[in-house]
Amino acid sequence: MTRQDTEAQTVIGRVTTGMRVVDAAGAEVGTVDLVQRGDPNAVTVQAPTADPGSSLDELIESVTVEEPDVPADLAARLLRSGYLKITDSGRAVYALAEQIDTVADREVRLSVPTADLAPEE
Repeated sequence: MTRQDTEAQTVIGRVTTGMRVVDAAGAEVGTVDLVQRGDPNAVTVQAPTADPGSSLDELIESVTVEEPDVPADLAARLLRSGYLKITDSGRAVYALAEQIDTVADREVRLSVPTADLAPEE
């Protein structure tokens, strides 16, 4: 793990759900819905390939969404780095651990504008 990775893990470790999130310009992004620390060994995310079948249990299981809900290549990067899922009025975006600038006073300040965050699919 590089020094930058270690610092990002230290910063994300101070984030808790419910914290207010603002972007680099100070604009409100939303609140932290999920905090996921990084796993440098995370390589891939696989979507289910099985036919959902006909039973209600199988159908429910087939539509259960795994986090993060983004394209597989980005999901792998988020899992390796660590991420925040940020929600606001029903929409959600993801921020990489290294996109967190500071955590203070129940607020997370990002180092990027909201437009640079990955939207949930």
